[in-house]
Amino acid sequence: MFERILKLMRGKIRKNEYIMTLHAEEEMNNDDLTIYDVESGILTGKIVERQRDRETAELKYRIVGQTLSGDEVEVITKMSPTGKLVIITIYVP
Repeated sequence: MFERILKLMRGKIRKNEYIMTLHAEEEMNNDDLTIYDVESGILTGKIVERQRDRETAELKYRIVGQTLSGDEVEVITKMSPTGKLVIITIYVP
């Protein structure tokens, strides 16, 4: 259902065309994850939900994938107006 946007997001990861919010970086560190775990989560994951931000009406995507060690990770992302992938938050369910 979300194949096109997921393919676009994976391309942004491969080309290093993404940014991470401070909140996402803090959550990554709190869960003892690395940036490689986050990248792996997007590259191996599936979009399980699309959400619309109430304030900005932007679309956000919830991706469930695997870390490098095979653990499950969830990543919330969106596309920025500049075309970069924005990693909003990360967590281990």
